[in-house]
Amino acid sequence: MMSSIRQSAAWWCFVPDHFTPEEFVRTLAEIGYAAIDLAPVEYLPLAAEHGLAISAIAAHQPLTRGFNRREQHESLERQVTASLRHAEKWRIPNLICFSGNRDGLADETGALNAAEGLTRVAPLAEQAGVTLILELLNSKVDHPDYQADHTAWGLRVCRAVASPRVKLLYDIYHMQIMEGDVIRTIQTAHPFFAHYHTAGNPGRNDLDASQELYYPAILRAIKDTGYGGYVAHEFIPKGEPRAALQQAFALGAQYL
Repeated sequence: MMSSIRQSAAWWCFVPDHFTPEEFVRTLAEIGYAAIDLAPVEYLPLAAEHGLAISAIAAHQPLTRGFNRREQHESLERQVTASLRHAEKWRIPNLICFSGNRDGLADETGALNAAEGLTRVAPLAEQAGVTLILELLNSKVDHPDYQADHTAWGLRVCRAVASPRVKLLYDIYHMQIMEGDVIRTIQTAHPFFAHYHTAGNPGRNDLDASQELYYPAILRAIKDTGYGGYVAHEFIPKGEPRAALQQAFALGAQYL
């Protein structure tokens, strides 16, 4: 039976360091990818011209100032509202949201604030049919002091909001760094995961045999949950970028 899971690749990992925008979009289409992740708004028409969907874009920026701060909620509501318009126009299923950094804020307080802020915008997302996905990032290597750095924190926020349109972006690379136990987490928490990001660890590079994550088993675990969304490859290629994209796509096609 053909899988309903589709594959995408993250824009920032390949443009502009490895491809021009046109080269990247054309390459993904030629390989067989269904979508692009995190494409800048000005390039959404280019993706559509090549038959590619957009799996997710950012709902707001920057990621260091997010929903964990009440004083940010008004500004975030405006940004999310504007992003929802893009999502509706281009049929983008997911908008990525961020907790923001702790800056001394206790995790319990930050979770309560984040739930309050996301509850404020959840009805807008529900009306638009778009999912707001709170991204889990590591605070050890890439994003020091980021508050949504463990799955449990994100689950607490989602359960408090209790909206079908507020879920988590489970980034396998980031959560391997922070907590490991990736497959068990997918098996137990998957109802709250609306999107997945991949990359090898250590190094955030290709999904190959040189890193500690065994992606065949991880991708099978995602498939076994009945997931029907996107798996987006968000890695920095070590070698020739087209070959790296082809290898990741082939791996996903085999196990998803």
